[in-house]
Amino acid sequence: MRRSGVPDTLPGRSVNLGERGMAVMLAGELAPGEMVNIEVSLPLVAGLLRTRAIVRYQDKLRCGLEFVGLSAKQRAAIRDWAKEAKVETEFVVSGAPRSGKDKARAAGRTEDVSGGWLRSRREKRVALAWFIVLVIAATVGGVLWGRWNRIWGELESGLKSEQTAVAEKPQTQVPAEVMEKLLIHRVEPTYPAEARRANVQGIIALDIVVGRDGSVVSMRALNGPDVLAHAAMDALRWWKFDPYRINGEPAVVETTVAVEFKQ
Repeated sequence: MRRSGVPDTLPGRSVNLGERGMAVMLAGELAPGEMVNIEVSLPLVAGLLRTRAIVRYQDKLRCGLEFVGLSAKQRAAIRDWAKEAKVETEFVVSGAPRSGKDKARAAGRTEDVSGGWLRSRREKRVALAWFIVLVIAATVGGVLWGRWNRIWGELESGLKSEQTAVAEKPQTQVPAEVMEKLLIHRVEPTYPAEARRANVQGIIALDIVVGRDGSVVSMRALNGPDVLAHAAMDALRWWKFDPYRINGEPAVVETTVAVEFKQ
């Protein structure tokens, strides 16, 4: 390699050698696109293999070279060597001035002729991409799992409080008109399609128990078709009352409500 007009040589060893080029380990650094002269010593081939090459890849002491103007005889020598030997080869790299055409070719191509390093870099990028995907998936899974646990915990807590309230006997019977004034959240029932088509109508009366927190903890229909009674109970599960108080303390009470279905 020529620097400041002074010839310079760099010894090294081949990592991969083919007819198009070679991957090498150098005792120095070259610049991508630089034209160099190389002398390769093949153990099973008489004499040195001399040719020119363009530097296509450089990373610390690793380098990828593309042969330029390799003769048919030289290609045959490389093929013969590759069939019979798998040992490392020694070589010397010396500089050669780069022409404008060489610079253009070097700028226009980024392929590593050795193939191995680029494949290794691609594999690393693919592995990194998969690692990022797995990290994102694990993060999203953790968030969803945390939300599920929180929601499930709330459901279990509500179920336990409901079971506790049901276990307690109502402390008093409260008139419907009194509890109606304490109603703070009402969900209207969905009129079942089959009942609507059959013109099934009516008022469903239900006996309900309201817990200390104002939620409906149990209910039973007192009249009407089952299809309307079930629709009414599905809605009543979400009703909410201000707690009924006895001597200033929230109490479990029983009352009656009516739900009307009409066309």
